[in-house]
Amino acid sequence: MRLLEAVWDGTLDTLKLIPFLFLTYLIMEEIEHRTSDRTKKAIRRAGRLGPLAGGFIGIIPQCGFSAAAASLYSGRVITVGTLIAVFLSTSDEMLPILISERSGMDFILKVLLVKAAYGAAAGFAVDFLFRRFNERKIGVGIHGLCTQEHCHCDESIFRSALKHTLNIVFFLFLISVGLNILFAYIGTDNILKLVLNKPVAGEIIAGLIGLIPNCAASIALTQLYLEGVMSAGAMLSGLMVGAGVGILVLFRTNRNTKENIQLTVILYVTGVIGGLIAGGLHIF
Repeated sequence: MRLLEAVWDGTLDTLKLIPFLFLTYLIMEEIEHRTSDRTKKAIRRAGRLGPLAGGFIGIIPQCGFSAAAASLYSGRVITVGTLIAVFLSTSDEMLPILISERSGMDFILKVLLVKAAYGAAAGFAVDFLFRRFNERKIGVGIHGLCTQEHCHCDESIFRSALKHTLNIVFFLFLISVGLNILFAYIGTDNILKLVLNKPVAGEIIAGLIGLIPNCAASIALTQLYLEGVMSAGAMLSGLMVGAGVGILVLFRTNRNTKENIQLTVILYVTGVIGGLIAGGLHIF
């Protein structure tokens, strides 16, 4: 009986979000179509200020920008710091979920600004500390931006927004039902005692969740925070590490596997540190 109730409640919770998700993605698609080429050109021309541009451009809702940044790095068009800045600041599916759940606009803006500012700062630090990644010739050649195969952004904004919405709704349904089952069988109080809500350990584990190269990771992290299962610092840690399909594209387009692993470790460490700082300072 409790299982059926959990499935039913998860279904209702998900259905309520569909109109808000579709409208949000429709707006995001319009922004993407209007700004995509300009933002990619801007980040190419940023030079030493690349991490600053990457950090703040990364928070703009765009289709597959982390994938584009990975390909630009593989082509030695941008620095490693710029790549990390984009990965840390990109919001993936966090933004539409927070909007659809009608989280406060002040909270949403604070999350975006923190991700952008920290992404830029971490990018500059990475460029300074890991200069050897940037020593090879810039502009050797780009292997394609790969955004088309991931997002189909060449389609009409309505069709693309609908595809995004249906895709996210599927994951939202699974995660919502899963959480409802946990709450029903284990109990809310016991769930809140899980390690995801503990200082340091929560950030470390959330960062590992963020490494999953799929939109489901950011959906899960955001939903866990909204349900009170995860602290704000842990959520931020996972969302900073989570770069969507960017990591997959990096491994596909950059032939140096050892370097890709090192970059993934750098992303993970900087993301977790960002979450720990946010949690320690009680920014949220």
